[in-house]
Amino acid sequence: MDLFNILAILITLTALFSYINHRYIGLPITIGVMFIALLMSLLLNLLDALGFGLKHYAQMVLGSIQFDKTLLHGMLSFLLFVGALHINLGDLMERRWSIGILATLGTLMSTFLVGTFTWFGLRWFGFELSYIYCLLFGSLISPTDPIAVLSILKTTSAPKSLEMKIAGESLFNDGVGVVVFIVILEIATGAHELHAGHIGLLLVQEIVGGACLGLGLGYLAYRMLKSVDNYQVEILISLALVVGGYALARVLHFSGPIAIVVAGLLIGNHGRLFAMSDETRLQLDTFWELVDGVLNAVLFVLIGLEILILTFTKQYLLLSLLIIPFVLTARFISIGIPLTLLRRFRTFSPGAVRILTWGGLRGGISVALALSIPPAPEKTLILIFTYTVVLFSILVQGSTIEKLVKHLMR
Repeated sequence: MDLFNILAILITLTALFSYINHRYIGLPITIGVMFIALLMSLLLNLLDALGFGLKHYAQMVLGSIQFDKTLLHGMLSFLLFVGALHINLGDLMERRWSIGILATLGTLMSTFLVGTFTWFGLRWFGFELSYIYCLLFGSLISPTDPIAVLSILKTTSAPKSLEMKIAGESLFNDGVGVVVFIVILEIATGAHELHAGHIGLLLVQEIVGGACLGLGLGYLAYRMLKSVDNYQVEILISLALVVGGYALARVLHFSGPIAIVVAGLLIGNHGRLFAMSDETRLQLDTFWELVDGVLNAVLFVLIGLEILILTFTKQYLLLSLLIIPFVLTARFISIGIPLTLLRRFRTFSPGAVRILTWGGLRGGISVALALSIPPAPEKTLILIFTYTVVLFSILVQGSTIEKLVKHLMR
């Protein structure tokens, strides 16, 4: 199927689901469209069981989209830039230690804990999955998804300091998580032996290289923005920064997510203050908010439809339900220990650990990473685990986080 027809189907479904949600259901748009897409997927499965062949057509369309490449090498750069564009750099720097520790140490701790819990849990139920693949699952499910987190945060009334921690952590632990995933995947597939020098070099190359590239490209874009006063040209410059910067990061084997986040922070702060007129700021914000809204809606429709490519058995479903408390427990511990240590130096909002635990949503990035695993016997189980956790995260955690915040903030 050609690209135009795929886009036509996706945009039409997204518009229809958005309308139904807004008119009749009233959920936040990302949760609502994913919920409707999930119901549609279940309906197609039911119709397929009754002898209708619609599921095969839907699977063909989804196979043409290649979710992992569409998100990781397409939509992600736009959505990360929008998220970073509206983060106040002063607030971020004020909480840099908390965010930095949660994004690095917290992600590493969660990867180890999820992998270990999963390995022991599966063995307890007589199911074998090698420890390295359990760690691989831990690495792709541990980073909170900035796309899911930022879209849900817009509907909550969390304190500004806590909201900044959640948003900042999700923007940076994504890049860290992808690097950890790549390292463990190379070990699992035998591409590289476990070697500290190789791992250290990869971390420096991806993370430090990505940050430096983002800073350099962001500064170049800032100088260009400052030298003109035409909002159409300036929007094009920001668009080129996102697309070209992410593509260049891939060529140089740097972390594209980190590069775009750093560039977005620079443009969203110094660029907005010193390089744009009021008219340009208004037009730029309007443009990127529109991009964010459309891409988010399309992404969550895709997540809801991805169930069509999975084959759930009763055993896999029961094991998946077992994994959810493992992931939440690992998140609670990996958040609780760093924040407990940091309490000696600064204060945190009441219930910070519980809110950060429940507000650490997983989304499309985890699904995309799971789909990017090369063909292996373990891939199907990891993909089902990932999808189950993501569904629970968005539908249950995402729809109840505001109530939890209000309860703890009383």
